[in-house]
Amino acid sequence: MPSQHIWTEKDEEGRKREVRATKFGGKWRLQSKVSDENEWTYHDPPLFDDLLQLKDVVARKYQRRRASADDVASVDKLIKEHSVEG
Repeated sequence: MPSQHIWTEKDEEGRKREVRATKFGGKWRLQSKVSDENEWTYHDPPLFDDLLQLKDVVARKYQRRRASADDVASVDKLIKEHSVEG
C-alpha cells in the first residue's frame, strides 16, 4: 500500500504550490504543481527543500501514529544521499 503525504506552500510571488510525496515499493516520488498550472511536475531527484519539508511532515505524522518508522528512516536516508551528491 502506498504511503502518501501532501502539503501546500506559497512561493515568492504568493502563488500556492501543492506538493505530493508518494512512497511505493520502497521508493519516494515527489511531484508538485503551482495553482495556475494544469500539469504536475515530477522531481527526480527531489528538490532538497521538498525533502526537508517531507521530513517535517512525516515526523509529525509519526508522532501521531499516522506514519511508520520506516517512512521516517527512508526520508532521512534520502536527505543524506542528496547531501552527499549535492
